[in-house]
Amino acid sequence: MKNRAVIFTLVLGMALLTALYVLPAFALPTRAQLVAALKTAVAEENGGFGFNVWATMVDKDGVVRQVAFTGTTRNDQWLAGRVESAQKANTANAFSLASMALSTANLYSPSQPGGSFFGLQFSNPVDPAVAYAGNSGAFGKSGSPGDPLVGRKIGGVSAVGGGLALYDQRGNLVGGLGVSGDSSCADHNIVWKVRHILELDYVPAGVSPTQDDNIIYDIVNGASPSGWGHPECSPEATLIGRDLPTTNPIRIKP
Repeated sequence: MKNRAVIFTLVLGMALLTALYVLPAFALPTRAQLVAALKTAVAEENGGFGFNVWATMVDKDGVVRQVAFTGTTRNDQWLAGRVESAQKANTANAFSLASMALSTANLYSPSQPGGSFFGLQFSNPVDPAVAYAGNSGAFGKSGSPGDPLVGRKIGGVSAVGGGLALYDQRGNLVGGLGVSGDSSCADHNIVWKVRHILELDYVPAGVSPTQDDNIIYDIVNGASPSGWGHPECSPEATLIGRDLPTTNPIRIKP
């Protein structure tokens, strides 16, 4: 009897360990959650044109999981913003680590002539067969058929504001989020707010003065002292962006 109990305990323990490895540890937000957060952020003042925008979410392997927009139809925001938002999501995920996050805004200065990442934006081109596949009427939709990007890797590198890495409450890098459709500075402000609403901003560290992946406005006469600067788009966007760590602070891992 005692031997049976020991065997049962061992089998149960092995089953639990197997489940931990087989079952996904984290599920990204649904499209409905993304849309709700996106519309909330866009409704606020972001220092841009006030346009509708696209958002794309990728998992940690760069596979597109959600595509959404804030308008009533796909034609209510720049069509180019769909692919650009996917590039931004891919970039933020691909150039961030569990130990440090880089936003797409942080990559602007390093990718310019003379920068340490010069030419970065040309290093991993978008796969056009993925970007423009399927029926245009399905762009940004969920269900079946949904957006043709979902479930596929689009690639691409963007070095302007609007892309952030996603971190769960354990500090794990779980993917990236990209927003496009307004000025690049407003896109950054929006995506920062969306990430905050979704509670995926347990950012471990970053290159900004506040030790996160916030946009840095320090370019003077074409040069960025920090090496990570982004051009200003408007005085309003600059003020909002600089205040983001206060108005929408990153979360601290428990």
